Amino acid sequence: MVTVMAKVICITNQKGGVGKTTTSVNLAYFLAKDKNRVLLVDVDPQGNASSGLGLDKGGLDASMTEVMLGAANFADIIQETAFKNFDLAPTTPQLANAEVEMAGMGQKFVMLKRAILSVARDYDYIIIDSPPSLSLLTVNGMIAADYLILPVQTEFYALEGVAQLLESMAMVRKAMNPDLKLLGVLATMYDKRTSLSVEVLAEVRKYFREKVFETMIPRNVRVAEAPSHGVPVGAYDKFSKGAKAYRDFAREVEERTGK
Repeated sequence: MVTVMAKVICITNQKGGVGKTTTSVNLAYFLAKDKNRVLLVDVDPQGNASSGLGLDKGGLDASMTEVMLGAANFADIIQETAFKNFDLAPTTPQLANAEVEMAGMGQKFVMLKRAILSVARDYDYIIIDSPPSLSLLTVNGMIAADYLILPVQTEFYALEGVAQLLESMAMVRKAMNPDLKLLGVLATMYDKRTSLSVEVLAEVRKYFREKVFETMIPRNVRVAEAPSHGVPVGAYDKFSKGAKAYRDFAREVEERTGK
């Protein structure tokens, strides 16, 4: 019997406010709804993916902070969410302090990869929500991943910093992870009623060509409200435009990863 390893996807953009965490949570949710076993790994010290799934971070005995410092086993900190097939590796704000400590560690670039490899046979997909910066934690995510997904907000300065991010990806491929691929670019907060959104989307497509996902995530109040209720938008309002878009996006991800 052949053991299948999880497909590991890092959601990353050094710009904040582009829908990175929202995309991580909702992609994981809809992949799980489609009968995939999914683990969402929160390595953003803000911990919004953890709190957006209703987790009480104050009640954790250990989290990604301890894992990244080698002080806890990854499997021991994984939590079941309220949703079938959907687990979470949570984090707390202390992860920001841990990143400083990691700088002096010999295995600082591969701590996340080592952790993920220890559970990769238990899942079909592992989604990494990385920080909005080109930090040591983000580099760990790139080294651990098979694929990157780049959410890009369809507003002014959408492509600002993207070249630097792609340079970092190229460096990681050359030095540590030659198989890393850009799975695709996701247009977020799209509003077809505004000429700016239409123009920016055209610019993104010109820059990335076939790498841009067909699905666009609309600016949608239900998507914005869902995290305050501790659930993905698909559980909050499954008939909303935002839920439909993320459902379609998850199917595109499955197609592009050969699932």
